[in-house]
Amino acid sequence: MPLRDLFVNNAAWAEEMTRDDPAFFSALADQQTPRYLWIGCADSRVPANEIVGLRPGELFVHRNVANVVVHSDLNFLSVLQYAVEVLKVEHIMVTGHYGCGGVRASMQNEQYGLIDNWLRHIRDVYYRHQSDLDDIEDEDLRVDRMCELNVVEQMANVCHTSIVQAAWSRGQKMWVHGLIYSIKDGLLHTVCSSINGPDKMPRPYRVTR
Repeated sequence: MPLRDLFVNNAAWAEEMTRDDPAFFSALADQQTPRYLWIGCADSRVPANEIVGLRPGELFVHRNVANVVVHSDLNFLSVLQYAVEVLKVEHIMVTGHYGCGGVRASMQNEQYGLIDNWLRHIRDVYYRHQSDLDDIEDEDLRVDRMCELNVVEQMANVCHTSIVQAAWSRGQKMWVHGLIYSIKDGLLHTVCSSINGPDKMPRPYRVTR
């Protein structure tokens, strides 16, 4: 059986969860009430729930290569709308990580195939900040700084969506945060100030009803 080890691990995990809380799965099956939406990278070294110490049902998660927020991405927009309008999450966390392979690839003049179309969104960020980034001689430090800038950009993209702006317009309390994770030490860091309303965004991006 190709996935035998995973099924064994799953059975052991389910038994442990039930031992700690006999009603855990029955309560979880009834509803999910997470306060947080995590928008992160698909990198296997960045497990969302484990990083912030939350149990199943406490964190709604969307992941893609390099934690990119694209306004035409129906997958992302569907997750965002459900999280904001149905689950009523209080915190949206755009979370990148240092040493991101997608960010590094977007800074290089090489072709990788289909993913080049996705990386284009990050290349645009790199282009806007290239002069400052090129002043950083160490390549790893340059990539890490670009990872931070990408988080700031994608955080802004979340705030600019009609979904988030509509929520703020109707008085829904919600924060958008920009975070970055270090694989080297397992710690999470704040990249920039959090936003909890349209008044903190550039005026051209503010949409009111």
